[in-house]
Amino acid sequence: MEGKMLIGEEWVNLDEKIEVRNPATGELVGTVPNGGKEETKRAIEAAEKAMKVWSAFPAGKRARYMQKLTKEIIKNEMELAEIMTLEMGKPLKEARGEVRSSAAYVEWFAEEGKRVYGETIPSNRPDQRMMVIKQPVGVVGAITPWNFPAAMITRKLGPALAAGCAIVIKPATATPLTALKLAEICKNVGFPPGLVNVVTGKTSEIGAEIMSNPTVRKVSFTGSTNVGKLLMRQAADNVKKLSLELGGHAPVIVFDDANLDKAVKGAIASKFRNAGQTCICGNRIYVQEGIYEAFLAKFVEETKKLQVGNGMEETTDVGPVIDSGAYEKIDEHVQNAIGNGAACLLGGQGTSGNGSNFYEPTILSNVTDDMLIMNEETFGPVAPVQSFKTMEEVIAKANNTEYGLAAYFFTEGMSQGMKMAEALEYGIIGWNDGVPTAVQAPFGGVKESGIGREGGHQGLAEYLEEKYISIGL
Repeated sequence: MEGKMLIGEEWVNLDEKIEVRNPATGELVGTVPNGGKEETKRAIEAAEKAMKVWSAFPAGKRARYMQKLTKEIIKNEMELAEIMTLEMGKPLKEARGEVRSSAAYVEWFAEEGKRVYGETIPSNRPDQRMMVIKQPVGVVGAITPWNFPAAMITRKLGPALAAGCAIVIKPATATPLTALKLAEICKNVGFPPGLVNVVTGKTSEIGAEIMSNPTVRKVSFTGSTNVGKLLMRQAADNVKKLSLELGGHAPVIVFDDANLDKAVKGAIASKFRNAGQTCICGNRIYVQEGIYEAFLAKFVEETKKLQVGNGMEETTDVGPVIDSGAYEKIDEHVQNAIGNGAACLLGGQGTSGNGSNFYEPTILSNVTDDMLIMNEETFGPVAPVQSFKTMEEVIAKANNTEYGLAAYFFTEGMSQGMKMAEALEYGIIGWNDGVPTAVQAPFGGVKESGIGREGGHQGLAEYLEEKYISIGL
């Protein structure tokens, strides 16, 4: 596939290209233009013009356009899913699920945009009336990751469009083709030219222009904590609004009174979905000592059933990891744990070479707090399991990190569950639920896992400014 950037109403190609390769085979999937500062500047200018038209539309009219976009995404489900699988490797069945989730974000915000309410405020003076209205924040810059190349775009695109904003999207270099297919769908919907722009290429140049250009009033970023901190520093110069969904180090906690089948199923769903390459992936598993051995036995038994392979094969449950760097980090964590006394109950190895990178679903027991895997985000299909005695002990272990994105626990006790939900320092809690994400719920973290929320009515608020109006009678 030869992708082209969408800037305004123009499909832009450049002589300099970026190659996109399939992480399952190393084969060339396609190329995209290696754009930079000038292309980004043009896209921002086009967005500014388009927003003047789009923001003047009534909310219901914007919603009708967005509903059409929802239908077009669903109509193109298979093609989008195949592109996604080819460029980032996730199993085709997962990719199709992501496309449906992507459409759901657009649909949800299309409806929610019709419910952006203002308010009136009682005045202390008889000759004054006070009101608050909500208006679009301005042109939006969206910088998206490779692990969910469709959903992470529409989770930003949906609320931006619903609020009346135009957007400039910078997709991950590893997975730009899904973004360009979405851009094609947006163009076919008939949005005002320049409302949705996609610029591919040099991350540093594109990011620098988005962050320094005063026309961009809001930036939404999903990615690493280190990059998020850099964007915060850059945003200070123009006091841009930021939404940052950053790194995670999610604990999965299983109590003695947990439903064992439910806990194992939830742990597998959290840990091995997308080959462990999710920000809310369960990264360290704590199991109370009374159920520790039984949990390990069933966890190993069920994980053995997962099939590793090319995502285009229908039987595949776990696809490749994104590249050799990811593979090396995963293997470093595993070898460090084994070298320091952990027992490898399953997996513990993979294959890497010629652009193909697979790591087997791996389960480690007898892990200790000083091992790398218990202190760093692995971003791969490896589950370290440690036992604990008391609730107080496991709360301290779970919260002992700079991250605070997602946490999971399994207990059938209401009192214990409420105490855990309140004590865990995380923005997302899965109580007996390994897959808590939903379009109508807020998604985001605390501490160094980010600021702001995506999804739900909270996600729409991130793209709106409140204006107070005082009227003298």
